[in-house]
Amino acid sequence: MLGLPHHDGSARYVPNQAPGLGETVPVFVRTSASVRTVRIRSVADGEPRYGTAVLDREAGGVRWWRAEVEVRNPVTNYRFLVDSGPTGGGQRWLHARGVVGYDVPDNTDFRLVAYDPPPEWVRDAVVYQIFPDRFARSAGAAERDPPDWAIPCDWDRTPVIGRGPETPYQFYGGDLDGITERLDHLDRLGVNTVYLTPIFPARSNHRYDAAGFDRVDPLLGGDAALARLADAVHGRGWRLLGDVTSNHTGDSHRWFVDAISDVGSPEREMYYFDDGGDYESWLGVKSLPKLNWGSAELRRRFHTGPDSVLARWLRPPYGLDGWRVDVANMTGRRGRDAYTTEVAVALRRAVTEARPDGLIVAEHCHDFTGDLDADGWQGTMNYAGFLRPVWSWLRCAEVDLPDFLGVPDGVPRRDGPEVLATMRAFGSLVSWRALAASWLLLGSHDSARIRTVVGDAARQEVAVGLLCTLPGTPMIFAGDELGLTGRNGEDSRTPMPWRRPETWDRGTFDRYRALVALRRSEPELRHGGLRWAYADADSLVFLREGPAGSLLVLARRASAEPVRLVGAASGAGGVEGVNLYGGAPDLHPDPSGALTLPGDGPTFQVWRMS
Repeated sequence: MLGLPHHDGSARYVPNQAPGLGETVPVFVRTSASVRTVRIRSVADGEPRYGTAVLDREAGGVRWWRAEVEVRNPVTNYRFLVDSGPTGGGQRWLHARGVVGYDVPDNTDFRLVAYDPPPEWVRDAVVYQIFPDRFARSAGAAERDPPDWAIPCDWDRTPVIGRGPETPYQFYGGDLDGITERLDHLDRLGVNTVYLTPIFPARSNHRYDAAGFDRVDPLLGGDAALARLADAVHGRGWRLLGDVTSNHTGDSHRWFVDAISDVGSPEREMYYFDDGGDYESWLGVKSLPKLNWGSAELRRRFHTGPDSVLARWLRPPYGLDGWRVDVANMTGRRGRDAYTTEVAVALRRAVTEARPDGLIVAEHCHDFTGDLDADGWQGTMNYAGFLRPVWSWLRCAEVDLPDFLGVPDGVPRRDGPEVLATMRAFGSLVSWRALAASWLLLGSHDSARIRTVVGDAARQEVAVGLLCTLPGTPMIFAGDELGLTGRNGEDSRTPMPWRRPETWDRGTFDRYRALVALRRSEPELRHGGLRWAYADADSLVFLREGPAGSLLVLARRASAEPVRLVGAASGAGGVEGVNLYGGAPDLHPDPSGALTLPGDGPTFQVWRMS
């Protein structure tokens, strides 16, 4: 694959990462010396335009071509027509999914986006997800009486019920001051962004059934505890993100109580009621009534003005750095109602007006591609384009999960080329910057844990390696770094075993720590481009490239034949590879300049090429 023409949206190929509407920007293509001409096709106001690229430079058998694109529309599509002559393959399209010898639709083109970009800090973030009820208890938690809905549980003795009527009501009593007291653990791990699942009052342990958005749940320590946590997080130079439900509230929310009690109330229009008084809810769960985004009153309360739901928590003394939006894929969608893009734009503006460097990330477990690059959500939780293919490649033979994040019949077993095709399929339908701002994850509070899926520490290391080296923002679910297990979302919400250190997988923690440190120390892993090099059933090989150099990454799920890699870099005599992670020998080219990658596995290896 390394001999194929290549382009991506990273700074090496698109130096202007935040183009303005009407600007003409340069873009670059890398090809072999056999390519004779490169033309660029862009789309302006719905009509294709063609231009000719010029040869910018040539060295070591590699040609770099320069073309120009006018950013005519807020999202401007472009691709390249590469001609290697009759003996070299003729004309081929280079688009976001790769190189093909046939015509393709515009939706797989590269994209220049003129909307305001995500905040710069996102590229350098490593996110740590915390489910507050299960992370840590401060001494103050013992002084709070459990609520009437709760089933009190012992932190270290009561098992979590994976799925059952008691599951939402098991109450372990974690709080925000407990999180503050455990930030040294996060510091040792190397993360720099804390993401909290909901912290508003509710009648469940998960708190996605919010009873209000105007205060922090007193069970978590209240508003003052959030301010203390924010001070501690920001004092370390980190970021703090909240979680908000824009698709529904809880049935105990004051808005809904007023709406269901009085058909003439202003809140009535904020939900969906039929003529008989019944109401729409999330997937039929009646405790989660669905919000009607056709309501002007809902919009006023949720995102308009300084005291709106979103804005007030972004200001001091809390200063959240942004929001993860729950069930963003369903927000504003119901039958003929299609407000999703409009709502996403409004919520994004509310965030950036309150703080220009604020982030808004959408939860989307399925095909997120149609909801990004529209001046709304700045990224997504990349279940479809990362978690699903990684699970299917690294799953252990014995794993027996009832479904695959909603898909019946469990996790399929797929080989490397299929995994690569899946990642490319989803990545090709969004801009590079949206992909880079989206969260890579191996599991969350809504899924099985990665250790359960892959079965052992060796394959988990491969998974974490991909998490920390592919484009996107890594997100770690609290406890994965200790080797915790869980068969589904509820079962995975395990209390952190602070008082049982003998249960920790110290080796897994050390590998997480080393891979997070590698990502944070190597600019190419945060800002570089992605060039796939090789894929077979058990192996994936790729390069992360930047202006100053490149890293070569090998991921194997099992032992296989060594890979002889041609074209890892240009230059007479080939290139040396110095091992940065994994312990494999340094790489030395053979007389032809090819590199031979070791065949043992499971393994994850990273080399700096020089």
